[in-house]
Amino acid sequence: MLNKLFLAGFLSGLFSCASLFSQPLEPALLHHPWKAGWITVPGESPTGYGIYLFRRTLKLSDKPAALIIHVSADNRYKLYVNDSLVSLGPARGDLTHWYYETLDIAGFLHPGMNTVSAEVWNEGEWRAEGQISLRSGFLLEADGVAGDSLNTGREWKCIRDSSFKPLPFHTRTYYVAGPGEIVDYRNNVGRWRTPEFNDSSWKNAQFIMEATPHNVSGGYGTIGGWELIPRSIPPMELTSQRMSRLVRSGGVHPAENFPSQKAALNLEPHKNVTLLLDQGFLTNAYPEVRFSGGRGSRITLTYAEALYTRYPFKGNRNETDGKTILGRQDSIISGGSIGQIFIPHSYRTYRYLQIDIQTADEPLVLDDISAHKTGYPFQYNAVFHSDDTLMARILETGWRTAENCAMETYMDCPYYEQLQYIGDTRIQALISFYNSGDERLLRKAMDQMDESRRPEGISMSRHPSYTPQIIPPFSLWYIGMLHDYMMYGRDSGYVRNKLAGERQILDYFHHYQRKDGRLAGVPYWNFTDWVDKKDWNSGVGPTGKDGTSSLLDLQLLWAYQLAAAIEKQYGSEAYARLYLGYAAQLKQSIRSAYWDENRKLLADRAEKDLFSQHANTLGILTGIFSAGESNLVAGKLLTDTTLAPASIYFKYYLHRALIQTGLGNDYLQWLGKWKENLDMGLSTWAEMSDIANARSDCHAWGASPNIELFRTVLGIDSEAPGFSRVRIEPHPGHLNRVNGEIPHPLGKINVSCEKKQGHWSVTVRSPVPGTFIWKGKSYGIRAGVNEFSL
Repeated sequence: MLNKLFLAGFLSGLFSCASLFSQPLEPALLHHPWKAGWITVPGESPTGYGIYLFRRTLKLSDKPAALIIHVSADNRYKLYVNDSLVSLGPARGDLTHWYYETLDIAGFLHPGMNTVSAEVWNEGEWRAEGQISLRSGFLLEADGVAGDSLNTGREWKCIRDSSFKPLPFHTRTYYVAGPGEIVDYRNNVGRWRTPEFNDSSWKNAQFIMEATPHNVSGGYGTIGGWELIPRSIPPMELTSQRMSRLVRSGGVHPAENFPSQKAALNLEPHKNVTLLLDQGFLTNAYPEVRFSGGRGSRITLTYAEALYTRYPFKGNRNETDGKTILGRQDSIISGGSIGQIFIPHSYRTYRYLQIDIQTADEPLVLDDISAHKTGYPFQYNAVFHSDDTLMARILETGWRTAENCAMETYMDCPYYEQLQYIGDTRIQALISFYNSGDERLLRKAMDQMDESRRPEGISMSRHPSYTPQIIPPFSLWYIGMLHDYMMYGRDSGYVRNKLAGERQILDYFHHYQRKDGRLAGVPYWNFTDWVDKKDWNSGVGPTGKDGTSSLLDLQLLWAYQLAAAIEKQYGSEAYARLYLGYAAQLKQSIRSAYWDENRKLLADRAEKDLFSQHANTLGILTGIFSAGESNLVAGKLLTDTTLAPASIYFKYYLHRALIQTGLGNDYLQWLGKWKENLDMGLSTWAEMSDIANARSDCHAWGASPNIELFRTVLGIDSEAPGFSRVRIEPHPGHLNRVNGEIPHPLGKINVSCEKKQGHWSVTVRSPVPGTFIWKGKSYGIRAGVNEFSL
């Protein structure tokens, strides 16, 4: 529960915290044990569910010019200064990379008595899969003389808040995003965040262990607990948001403008009320319910991406008649006082929100229902205009999808999993490059993938995650991400620091290569794509009797090729030659084992009985075919309905292959799946190609048009590492006018194309030189303005 100053206080906290990111930390924080220690509430389960309150009073003769603090917790915390929320964290990591926030709280202090307080929660066995945990704990250290008073230790007072219980969400599909909450305001602790609160009945905190930075050991080299590292990303966005419309109500007649505008509802005792609200689009937000009176009344909030006719059928997301809501819930019991406020500890994902109210013996006033939208604070720094209005809708939907799948990590989906999978993240990272230019979350993601490697070299498929999961091909896509960063990123040294991990991953795969170079016996989940075809099992493509698969071999081949390019640019010529040698052998073996001369296609396995878009897409991208064969295969990819089809996720690679064969001007004709999403009323892209029954309505791996409308249609691409040169090859297709720009490390790259009477005028503005290509003919581009009449 947050106070009524939540938004103003939090935004102020964001400002003060963000302003410190560029400032150097005290060296002792990075290289020596901290003066503060980890504390907890004595007598409570170290790993079970609990909401824990901590507070410390500080008497000041004057308001300080600055008071820098560093704060963390397990699982999560909200930090208050004099009843204003100033920080929420920590950013998700793992035990050997546990993040802490640094901020200046001086702006919230005043002469006299002040209170610094924290609400720490551990969701125990119900916590989100992405939330790694050691045990409940809180940590705060202050710089300077204030440290003696504020550093966490036994002097801090604490208590468990017994008004909260978990409300697990049970569903038939895979859900690991955490529980809802049951909060009973009859047991509310009161104004515990204010200096006036009497905490004499609270316990003194229990010391757990000393706080140590990453790579700093305890006695005699021992390592344990949380290894602290400074936060590398900014605080999450928090902006006010209101529901757009009332779908239906029962037991009450709200005002005409409810809920888009504040309008109180007065509810009589022993009344059952239902309100179904529509946000109008999918959002990640902290809902805020304000209510008064009605002691013992129960308010239940149900959150859903879509309504159901029957599970799992959703149909058109805009249609509501005859549909019901199923989803994660919060349950609130009123304490009877005036001005009660409920905001859940974690954000909720929803388009539809249903409020069910059962009043008890007293009347209840529902004062207001609103929300605070949250997410990684990406700024949309791209521009795209054309004479086809559908493109704007696709870009808007794709950007909303990408925003909803980016918090303190990238996420596959915000409602069901909230997990940072490499396969998804590669596409999300490119969207970040093309639409925002903000590399911070991308670099954190790549750091976490690199940190997740097992001793034998393979990385986790998703991280952070307290249940280890390995999808071997995703380790190969991580190498693809390294290559992407090499081409689009700002920092060449960053890639160099990741070469050891790249080599370990490829060494892992090399152990499973047969004498001819093909893979066999690779363990774990060899996921390629969600495909519902013969011998595709849970996303794993067909495997031959000898244990080989062209899909695995082709993904390894591409990784060798990309790694060789990375090594040649930033690493070792010897490794580059080694990987090129491995690639040459594997390329020949793939051709020999899987090419079907009759069908002129690569088969999925050596039996040559099953064929897919996936294998032949990868065949084009890795150069398995001659130029003539690539054109022939591209035609079959577009017309042969017997091929196992790529999902909305793998269409990213399918389209890259088709564009590589010279079909870029047809790109706008390949957006049928995205148009289908829009026709079905989605405001974000669904996870699966089966849109009507899709589990998740929001998967950023489907947002590849937010890359290709800029890279293919406008034709803007990197021609050299670090985006030091630009390649412009527009493919306007049926458009007669298209212009736009993307962020670049040195500014912006702008392309404008206009067709009049069969004649094209193209203007390119770029901060770096490069090459302009039109219908196969190349022209030089200089830094500055370039005009072409074609």
